[in-house]
Amino acid sequence: MCILVTGATGLIGSALVRQLVAQDASVRILRRASSPLDALGETAQQVEHVVGDLTDPLSVREAVRGITHVYHVAARVDLGADLRTLRPVNVHGTAHVVDAACEEGVARLVHTSSIAALGRPDDSDVLISEETPWAGTPGRSAYAQTKREAELEVHRGIAEGLDATIVNPALVFGTGRPDASTHRLVEAVRRERLPGVPPGGTCVVDAEDVATGMRRAMLHGETGRRYILGSQNMSWARIIHTLAAAHGVSAPRRIIPALWLRAAGRAAEAWAWVTRSTPGFSRSMARTAAKTMRYDTTRARTELDCTFRPFRDTAARIAAEEKREVA
Repeated sequence: MCILVTGATGLIGSALVRQLVAQDASVRILRRASSPLDALGETAQQVEHVVGDLTDPLSVREAVRGITHVYHVAARVDLGADLRTLRPVNVHGTAHVVDAACEEGVARLVHTSSIAALGRPDDSDVLISEETPWAGTPGRSAYAQTKREAELEVHRGIAEGLDATIVNPALVFGTGRPDASTHRLVEAVRRERLPGVPPGGTCVVDAEDVATGMRRAMLHGETGRRYILGSQNMSWARIIHTLAAAHGVSAPRRIIPALWLRAAGRAAEAWAWVTRSTPGFSRSMARTAAKTMRYDTTRARTELDCTFRPFRDTAARIAAEEKREVA
């Protein structure tokens, strides 16, 4: 295999590249000139670099040339951004990768989507699966919409002859990227700066397990099939208490009412409009935080033979890594 990884400097992509290099794979990465290489560490010296941008189809074509297998991991993860900001990377960038893979005769592509691209039933007792239908966009974030549209680009490529499969990671925790949204949450917990916890819940997963699941999807995933990669369905209170326990700090006890979250989202959006910036919080984020969403990971566990570590182990790994960095 000659493997291309997009998004290799991110939380998931760097974990994937490290695993591939450890198995002596021939790896090329597509990255922007400004991308920090910290998350890759010494592995950055063991891969081929193509400097370019997903929004530039010519640089994507150059990166894909001579490649047999592609892991498309790159995306703009900004839950407060709008469609105009996200579509060029998440949708058009995916289209460029798909087009180049088709033109260059790539043997197989694994596309990294998100649980955000899945349908979302009103009943919180219903497990969300890969087959849960998408019921329109009202109330869904721009990020969710663009990840859904990116999947459609992959299916377009499949219709044109591309062999591709899709993974949908849950909320990913790991080390190496201080700008990752989950790292910011970890830091807020560690510094005891959270005023409270949202009333909802979601599914969590370790970045290392996502990378392993992606490699298994490359080998065993069915063409056009989705695979949810997730460890545990947990309430936000349990997630935050687990992180706090791993860091030896106190967790907030107050549950923030959904009404307050929505008010904070409206206020943040209004301030962002005044300052012409991207809101750090939004109404769609408030709705997500207040809702309990549970995901069925049976398909990945049975068809790909994936295993996922408990979240307490992930939290302990993050805390131990932070202590090493301080030391």
